[in-house]
Amino acid sequence: MVEQANLSREAALRIALAARTLPGVTVGSLLDILHQRIEGILDEESLTTVTVTDLKTAFASADGEEDGEDIGIGLPALKEAVRILWGEEQEENLPDIVEAPEPLPDSVRVAVSSNSGETLNGHFGSCIRYLVYEVNATDYRLVDVRSALEADFSDDRNGFRADLIRDCQVLYVVSVGGPAAAKVIRAGVYPIKKIEGGEARDVLVDLQKVMGGKRPPWLAKIMGVGAEERVQFSGRGQSQDESLDESVA
Repeated sequence: MVEQANLSREAALRIALAARTLPGVTVGSLLDILHQRIEGILDEESLTTVTVTDLKTAFASADGEEDGEDIGIGLPALKEAVRILWGEEQEENLPDIVEAPEPLPDSVRVAVSSNSGETLNGHFGSCIRYLVYEVNATDYRLVDVRSALEADFSDDRNGFRADLIRDCQVLYVVSVGGPAAAKVIRAGVYPIKKIEGGEARDVLVDLQKVMGGKRPPWLAKIMGVGAEERVQFSGRGQSQDESLDESVA
Protein backbone atom coordinates (compact mmCIF):
# COMPACT_ATOMS: atom_id res chain seq x y z
CA MET A 1 0.00 0.00 0.00
CA VAL A 2 1.08 3.60 -0.64
CA GLU A 3 1.03 5.55 2.59
CA GLN A 4 -1.64 8.26 2.37
CA ALA A 5 -1.19 9.79 5.81
CA ASN A 6 -1.19 13.61 5.63
CA LEU A 7 -2.23 13.52 1.97
CA SER A 8 -5.38 15.33 0.98
CA ARG A 9 -7.66 13.59 -1.50
CA GLU A 10 -6.82 16.13 -4.21
CA ALA A 11 -3.05 15.74 -3.70
CA ALA A 12 -3.35 11.96 -3.73
CA LEU A 13 -5.29 12.01 -6.99
CA ARG A 14 -2.76 14.34 -8.63
CA ILE A 15 0.11 12.05 -7.66
CA ALA A 16 -1.69 8.93 -8.86
CA LEU A 17 -2.57 10.50 -12.21
CA ALA A 18 0.93 11.96 -12.68
CA ALA A 19 2.51 8.54 -12.09
CA ARG A 20 0.45 7.11 -14.93
CA THR A 21 2.06 9.48 -17.42
CA LEU A 22 5.58 8.28 -16.51
CA PRO A 23 6.60 4.97 -18.16
CA GLY A 24 7.60 2.32 -15.64
CA VAL A 25 6.97 4.57 -12.63
CA THR A 26 4.69 3.39 -9.82
CA VAL A 27 2.70 5.65 -7.54
CA GLY A 28 4.90 4.53 -4.65
CA SER A 29 8.17 5.45 -6.38
CA LEU A 30 6.85 8.87 -7.40
CA LEU A 31 5.61 9.45 -3.86
CA ASP A 32 9.08 8.58 -2.50
CA ILE A 33 10.70 11.08 -4.86
CA LEU A 34 8.24 13.80 -3.92
CA HIS A 35 8.92 13.23 -0.22
CA GLN A 36 12.63 13.63 -0.95
CA ARG A 37 12.13 16.83 -2.97
CA ILE A 38 9.50 18.56 -0.82
CA GLU A 39 10.11 19.59 2.76
CA GLY A 40 7.08 19.25 4.98
CA ILE A 41 3.63 18.04 4.02
CA LEU A 42 2.68 17.04 0.50
CA ASP A 43 -0.40 19.03 -0.42
CA GLU A 44 -1.83 20.93 -3.37
CA GLU A 45 0.34 23.97 -2.67
CA SER A 46 3.63 22.14 -2.15
CA LEU A 47 3.12 20.06 -5.31
CA THR A 48 3.20 23.28 -7.35
CA THR A 49 6.87 23.73 -6.36
CA VAL A 50 7.96 20.58 -8.20
CA THR A 51 9.77 21.23 -11.49
CA VAL A 52 10.68 19.15 -14.51
CA THR A 53 14.31 19.42 -13.45
CA ASP A 54 13.42 18.07 -10.01
CA LEU A 55 11.85 14.95 -11.48
CA LYS A 56 14.54 14.49 -14.11
CA THR A 57 17.31 14.71 -11.53
CA ALA A 58 15.53 12.46 -9.06
CA PHE A 59 14.81 9.69 -11.58
CA ALA A 60 18.34 9.97 -12.99
CA SER A 61 19.79 9.54 -9.53
CA ALA A 62 17.58 6.51 -8.92
CA ASP A 63 18.80 4.99 -12.21
CA GLY A 64 22.44 5.81 -11.52
CA GLU A 65 22.69 8.31 -14.36
CA GLU A 66 24.77 11.23 -13.16
CA ASP A 67 24.01 13.55 -16.06
CA GLY A 68 20.31 12.78 -16.04
CA GLU A 69 20.15 12.46 -19.81
CA ASP A 70 19.34 8.77 -20.17
CA ILE A 71 16.66 7.86 -17.66
CA GLY A 72 14.18 6.16 -19.95
CA ILE A 73 11.51 8.83 -19.37
CA GLY A 74 11.05 11.37 -22.11
CA LEU A 75 10.86 15.09 -21.51
CA PRO A 76 7.23 15.34 -22.73
CA ALA A 77 6.14 12.79 -20.10
CA LEU A 78 7.99 14.70 -17.36
CA LYS A 79 6.34 17.96 -18.44
CA GLU A 80 2.92 16.32 -18.43
CA ALA A 81 3.50 14.87 -14.96
CA VAL A 82 4.50 18.27 -13.58
CA ARG A 83 1.45 19.89 -15.17
CA ILE A 84 -0.77 17.35 -13.44
CA LEU A 85 1.01 17.77 -10.10
CA TRP A 86 0.34 21.49 -10.41
CA GLY A 87 -3.36 20.81 -10.83
CA GLU A 88 -3.53 21.91 -14.45
CA GLU A 89 -4.89 18.65 -15.87
CA GLN A 90 -7.90 18.97 -18.15
CA GLU A 91 -10.81 16.57 -18.50
CA GLU A 92 -10.58 14.46 -21.63
CA ASN A 93 -13.81 15.10 -23.52
CA LEU A 94 -15.81 13.15 -21.01
CA PRO A 95 -19.47 12.61 -21.94
CA ASP A 96 -22.23 14.33 -20.03
CA ILE A 97 -24.00 12.46 -17.25
CA VAL A 98 -27.75 12.19 -17.81
CA GLU A 99 -29.79 13.14 -14.76
CA ALA A 100 -33.11 11.28 -14.52
CA PRO A 101 -35.61 10.82 -11.65
CA GLU A 102 -36.21 7.14 -12.44
CA PRO A 103 -34.01 4.35 -13.85
CA LEU A 104 -34.69 2.99 -17.30
CA PRO A 105 -37.28 0.18 -17.14
CA ASP A 106 -35.96 -3.38 -17.42
CA SER A 107 -32.41 -2.07 -17.38
CA VAL A 108 -29.06 -3.24 -16.03
CA ARG A 109 -26.15 -1.14 -14.86
CA VAL A 110 -23.03 -1.55 -16.94
CA ALA A 111 -19.53 -0.33 -16.00
CA VAL A 112 -17.00 0.33 -18.77
CA SER A 113 -13.29 0.52 -17.93
CA SER A 114 -11.93 3.64 -19.58
CA ASN A 115 -8.81 5.79 -19.77
CA SER A 116 -10.08 8.42 -22.19
CA GLY A 117 -13.32 9.87 -23.46
CA GLU A 118 -16.28 7.55 -23.92
CA THR A 119 -14.14 4.55 -24.83
CA LEU A 120 -13.62 1.00 -23.59
CA ASN A 121 -9.82 0.97 -23.41
CA GLY A 122 -8.92 0.20 -19.80
CA HIS A 123 -7.66 -2.80 -17.86
CA PHE A 124 -9.61 -3.48 -14.68
CA GLY A 125 -6.65 -2.97 -12.34
CA SER A 126 -5.21 0.16 -13.96
CA CYS A 127 -7.95 2.13 -15.72
CA ILE A 128 -8.42 5.74 -14.68
CA ARG A 129 -12.19 5.59 -14.42
CA TYR A 130 -15.35 3.57 -14.90
CA LEU A 131 -18.19 4.87 -17.05
CA VAL A 132 -21.48 3.66 -15.57
CA TYR A 133 -24.52 3.26 -17.83
CA GLU A 134 -28.11 2.19 -17.48
CA VAL A 135 -28.96 -0.06 -20.43
CA ASN A 136 -32.12 -1.74 -21.63
CA ALA A 137 -33.05 -3.29 -24.97
CA THR A 138 -33.94 0.04 -26.59
CA ASP A 139 -32.06 2.80 -24.77
CA TYR A 140 -29.00 3.58 -22.70
CA ARG A 141 -27.67 6.56 -20.78
CA LEU A 142 -24.58 7.49 -18.81
CA VAL A 143 -25.46 7.88 -15.14
CA ASP A 144 -22.03 8.25 -13.52
CA VAL A 145 -18.28 8.65 -14.12
CA ARG A 146 -16.21 7.19 -11.26
CA SER A 147 -12.53 7.91 -10.80
CA ALA A 148 -10.48 4.85 -9.81
CA LEU A 149 -7.26 6.69 -8.98
CA GLU A 150 -7.75 6.41 -5.22
CA ALA A 151 -7.49 2.64 -5.57
CA ASP A 152 -3.72 3.09 -5.76
CA PHE A 153 -3.74 4.16 -2.11
CA SER A 154 -5.78 1.22 -0.85
CA ASP A 155 -4.57 -1.90 0.95
CA ASP A 156 -6.61 -3.92 -1.53
CA ARG A 157 -6.62 -2.12 -4.88
CA ASN A 158 -8.72 -4.70 -6.71
CA GLY A 159 -11.17 -4.88 -3.83
CA PHE A 160 -11.47 -1.09 -3.85
CA ARG A 161 -12.25 -1.17 -7.57
CA ALA A 162 -14.81 -3.95 -7.17
CA ASP A 163 -16.56 -1.95 -4.44
CA LEU A 164 -16.57 1.09 -6.72
CA ILE A 165 -18.83 -0.70 -9.21
CA ARG A 166 -20.72 -2.95 -6.79
CA ASP A 167 -24.07 -1.45 -7.83
CA CYS A 168 -23.49 -2.57 -11.44
CA GLN A 169 -24.43 -5.94 -12.90
CA VAL A 170 -22.01 -6.05 -15.87
CA LEU A 171 -18.41 -4.89 -16.32
CA TYR A 172 -16.60 -4.49 -19.63
CA VAL A 173 -12.80 -4.52 -19.55
CA VAL A 174 -9.93 -4.91 -22.00
CA SER A 175 -8.29 -7.29 -19.53
CA VAL A 176 -8.71 -8.58 -15.97
CA GLY A 177 -6.66 -11.13 -14.05
CA GLY A 178 -8.15 -14.20 -12.40
CA PRO A 179 -7.92 -13.05 -8.75
CA ALA A 180 -9.31 -9.62 -9.66
CA ALA A 181 -12.14 -11.18 -11.67
CA ALA A 182 -13.04 -13.31 -8.66
CA LYS A 183 -13.45 -10.18 -6.53
CA VAL A 184 -15.62 -8.60 -9.21
CA ILE A 185 -17.83 -11.68 -9.33
CA ARG A 186 -18.09 -11.78 -5.52
CA ALA A 187 -19.33 -8.19 -5.70
CA GLY A 188 -22.20 -9.44 -7.86
CA VAL A 189 -20.82 -8.05 -11.14
CA TYR A 190 -20.40 -10.14 -14.31
CA PRO A 191 -17.07 -9.26 -16.01
CA ILE A 192 -16.65 -9.49 -19.79
CA LYS A 193 -13.28 -9.14 -21.51
CA LYS A 194 -13.32 -7.36 -24.84
CA ILE A 195 -9.64 -7.34 -25.72
CA GLU A 196 -9.97 -5.13 -28.78
CA GLY A 197 -11.84 -2.46 -26.81
CA GLY A 198 -13.83 0.08 -28.80
CA GLU A 199 -16.28 2.91 -28.42
CA ALA A 200 -18.55 2.45 -25.41
CA ARG A 201 -21.65 3.13 -27.49
CA ASP A 202 -20.78 0.27 -29.86
CA VAL A 203 -20.30 -2.13 -26.95
CA LEU A 204 -23.63 -1.09 -25.45
CA VAL A 205 -25.48 -1.45 -28.75
CA ASP A 206 -24.14 -5.01 -29.05
CA LEU A 207 -25.39 -5.73 -25.54
CA GLN A 208 -28.80 -4.27 -26.41
CA LYS A 209 -29.13 -6.67 -29.33
CA VAL A 210 -28.65 -9.59 -26.96
CA MET A 211 -31.02 -8.10 -24.37
CA GLY A 212 -33.74 -7.85 -27.01
CA GLY A 213 -33.21 -11.36 -28.35
CA LYS A 214 -32.42 -14.79 -26.98
CA ARG A 215 -30.53 -13.91 -23.82
CA PRO A 216 -27.68 -16.14 -22.62
CA PRO A 217 -28.26 -17.61 -19.12
CA TRP A 218 -25.96 -15.17 -17.31
CA LEU A 219 -27.82 -12.16 -18.74
CA ALA A 220 -31.23 -13.74 -18.18
CA LYS A 221 -30.34 -14.26 -14.53
CA ILE A 222 -29.16 -10.67 -14.14
CA MET A 223 -32.44 -9.45 -15.64
CA GLY A 224 -34.50 -11.53 -13.24
CA VAL A 225 -35.59 -14.34 -15.54
CA GLY A 226 -36.59 -17.44 -13.58
CA ALA A 227 -34.39 -20.53 -13.47
CA GLU A 228 -36.81 -22.66 -15.50
CA GLU A 229 -36.89 -20.13 -18.33
CA ARG A 230 -33.10 -19.84 -18.25
CA VAL A 231 -32.84 -23.59 -18.82
CA GLN A 232 -35.08 -23.17 -21.87
CA PHE A 233 -32.78 -20.44 -23.18
CA SER A 234 -29.66 -22.56 -22.89
CA GLY A 235 -30.90 -26.11 -23.22
CA ARG A 236 -29.03 -26.91 -20.00
CA GLY A 237 -29.26 -26.10 -16.33
CA GLN A 238 -26.01 -24.16 -15.93
CA SER A 239 -26.21 -20.39 -15.77
CA GLN A 240 -22.73 -19.19 -14.74
CA ASP A 241 -20.32 -21.21 -16.87
CA GLU A 242 -19.72 -18.59 -19.58
CA SER A 243 -16.12 -17.59 -20.19
CA LEU A 244 -14.87 -14.11 -19.42
CA ASP A 245 -13.68 -14.01 -23.01
CA GLU A 246 -17.18 -14.60 -24.35
CA SER A 247 -18.51 -11.78 -26.50
CA VAL A 248 -22.13 -10.86 -25.93
CA ALA A 249 -22.47 -9.71 -29.51
